[in-house]
Amino acid sequence: MGEGIAEKIIRRHLVRGRFSAGEEIGIKIDQTLTQDATGTMVYLQYESLGLKSLKTELSVSYVDHNTVQDGFENADDHKYLQTVAAKYGIYFSRAGNGICHQVHLERFGAPGKTLLGSDSHTPTGGGLGMLAIGAGGIDVALAMAGAPFYLECPRLVRINLNGRLGKWVSAKDVILAVLRKLTTKGNTGTVIEYGGSGIACLPVQERATITNMGAELGVTTSVFPSDALTRAFLKAQGRGGDWRELAADRGARYDRTLDFDLDKIRPMVARPDSPDNVVPVSDIAGLKIDQVAIGSCTNASFTDLMKVAAILKGHRVHPDVSLVIAPASRQVFAMLADAGAVSVFLEAGARMLEPVCGFCIGNCHAPRSDGVSLRTTNRNFKGRSGTKSAGVYLVSPETAAFSAISGVLTDPSSSGMKCRRTGAKYSITVDDSMIIPPLPAGRRAHQEVVRGPNIGRPPALEPLSDAILGRIELKAGDKVTTDDIMPAGARLKYRSNIEKYAQFVFEQVDPEFSRRCLENKKNNIASVIVGGLSYGQGSSREHAAICPRFLGVKAVIAKSFERIHFANLINYGIVPLVLASPEDYARLNRADEIEISGLVKAVREGDRVAIINKTGNAKVEALLVLSARQRAILLDGGVLNHARKENHDRQDQV
Repeated sequence: MGEGIAEKIIRRHLVRGRFSAGEEIGIKIDQTLTQDATGTMVYLQYESLGLKSLKTELSVSYVDHNTVQDGFENADDHKYLQTVAAKYGIYFSRAGNGICHQVHLERFGAPGKTLLGSDSHTPTGGGLGMLAIGAGGIDVALAMAGAPFYLECPRLVRINLNGRLGKWVSAKDVILAVLRKLTTKGNTGTVIEYGGSGIACLPVQERATITNMGAELGVTTSVFPSDALTRAFLKAQGRGGDWRELAADRGARYDRTLDFDLDKIRPMVARPDSPDNVVPVSDIAGLKIDQVAIGSCTNASFTDLMKVAAILKGHRVHPDVSLVIAPASRQVFAMLADAGAVSVFLEAGARMLEPVCGFCIGNCHAPRSDGVSLRTTNRNFKGRSGTKSAGVYLVSPETAAFSAISGVLTDPSSSGMKCRRTGAKYSITVDDSMIIPPLPAGRRAHQEVVRGPNIGRPPALEPLSDAILGRIELKAGDKVTTDDIMPAGARLKYRSNIEKYAQFVFEQVDPEFSRRCLENKKNNIASVIVGGLSYGQGSSREHAAICPRFLGVKAVIAKSFERIHFANLINYGIVPLVLASPEDYARLNRADEIEISGLVKAVREGDRVAIINKTGNAKVEALLVLSARQRAILLDGGVLNHARKENHDRQDQV
């Protein structure tokens, strides 16, 4: 039987376990990437493990999230990242060079390679034919040291894109249509592989838009074939030698196959407050808007923004609308300037921003109170824009541009304007002057790592307790996001200082949560969180596990978890418990006193634990859905302790 693309890459990198869906496997990682919001913790952990040499083929540290200098913290972090990269042989992409996923696509990604990134949208690389996976920072640190990356061997889903895209329909509409069908829930443990005749009309940048938002589906990653379009993209980047053909075999096996007719997809919009709350734009056209934000790693390529320029040319932004545009990389910005597009944007009344994440993570250009913001970003979680009362709608660049002119949500297909499909541009002037290559090996020992006062250390964690005597300090509903747990935006500047950042855990949900947990910790009372379905959606930000653990959270009980956050909880010694019966969710409430006994034995060899609700006089069963390796990590109190113990054991055997 033939193999699909994802199966081929996994098998070629398999170093632990066997290729069987649902089993834990370990794969060799070729490349890693970090960004500044998560990268400081990656490198602090790398240093704390006493690691000296890089074992990956390539590792890159990007600064693209918190580039707004509100206080000294961000600038200090950037200096730390630059100097630690120099010391350990890591490429460093300076602030202003672009968003990590776009720059990696342009300058480093290669078909058939594995890429692990401390950002949930790392699967963008799947548009190049990479197996690109988002993960918690400690997993990236360990991969840099040569350790395998462990994951559940995925189920393989084939999505055939057939036909051709219609007028004013683009890749963003395709992935929104997929989200409408598959939703954000129930897709963990799967890899989506795209194929079909329709991919011939999707250049690499459009493919990358689709794989980027696979993160919103909750899948492990998504991947396209590497074909003539991939080769043309890499050749244009001066990297034709990195190309290799990669396609599924005839008769490849998939666990599920879905077909989407591109001819039938219309301009789509995701309404507040979830990327899967999708309807055709025509269903709600005419909605008055206040802001349009075009950019992010999802939709700010040269191809995207040239289409925006074609629409805006000769028009003015509606007087009631604020339009901001952020190219995805410095390369894209320069190409737009050469093509005259930047002048078009300025004449239309747009505001140009530097090529960073910016408004996507809520650290600038928040909409007004109760405002309506159209965005080409990938997430529209409540409050993520920086304004809790605002409504964020996710749309394509084409829909965004037409709506900016009209002042209301506008279906591009009803515009009457002639649509010209813009192909990829293949005359690219490469300028890597804002990427600092690693120091020669002989000079690294003398490199000083600069640590400002905001640079902390990973917290010390104790081994697993046999009993949890605690209190439920939060009961949340379905689809709790990592943004709900750890606010982004302005709070991200404390990412390197766990004690400070922990003050803001669940700040938007329950402002008193951190205070209560710290009071419990002082009194030797464990804190517990209860969640619904898909707990931990969104970012790979491991702070959503580190900070609660610092506060004394010992367990999270939920109906189901999302993949990255589930792994992060284990990595920081928080026991993730899946309710055996979802109906028992109603029997656990805020402020209930609970008891879990015999936890060490259960984690070591069991699959169920009993949760005694002493306040509600009830007994609830929960499942321990753990691999042998994850059990060992929990018993040791987290992956840092586990890695140190393994290293010590190896040294004793020498």
